[in-house]
Amino acid sequence: MKNISKKIREELLNLKDEKYKEFHKSLCKTSKHEIIGVRLPDVKKIAKKYMSENYQDFLSDEDIKYYEEFLIKGIMIGLSKEPIDNVFDYLDKFVPTIDNWAICDSTCASLKITKKNMNEMFEYLQKYVKSEREYEVRFVLVMYLDFYMDSEYITEIFKQIDKINREEYYIKMAVAWLISVAFVKQRNITLQFLKETNIDDWTYNKAIQKIIESYRVSEEDKKMLRNMKK
Repeated sequence: MKNISKKIREELLNLKDEKYKEFHKSLCKTSKHEIIGVRLPDVKKIAKKYMSENYQDFLSDEDIKYYEEFLIKGIMIGLSKEPIDNVFDYLDKFVPTIDNWAICDSTCASLKITKKNMNEMFEYLQKYVKSEREYEVRFVLVMYLDFYMDSEYITEIFKQIDKINREEYYIKMAVAWLISVAFVKQRNITLQFLKETNIDDWTYNKAIQKIIESYRVSEEDKKMLRNMKK
């Protein structure tokens, strides 16, 4: 294990909270990684702290094993100020290791570099759209809803969603979440999509439920959407 990895692990272990560990284990099912039990704000602080060191050594370290360590890797990739092609190289190695929604979603949220490289990132994401791995597809969907909910991309995204016929829970939930965000930001296009889509009834109804739960949707629209449930 590399020196920076040892220091990061030591800090994480010093912040271990057994009660939080048990609580988080009930929310986040990870098949590969042992959870230490460190709260996300503390994990983010550690990630930011070590960006000033040789964080590339940590990103390349294959000996890490804890959930929080992988979480830090994802956040560090997002915090990187390196050229976008370098970020893609990091993602190529990291995305296939994702095995739960929390690491997936935190990594996506941290990838603010997307805002300056919209077309390049969109093109990069296409490699995962038809992946057989659940969290690679979720990675694409969460990236879309975090950064691509504008008119330039939304039509193509809806075309892709209509062709995603998957039974994995965290893919279906991501599709529903994306549609709910899209409705708030692109109401008319999203409403038309809901009227024409071929997505399965469970995901369709979950999307409508999530839209109705939003405080940014009018009562009139909520009433309309309730009548659109299948």
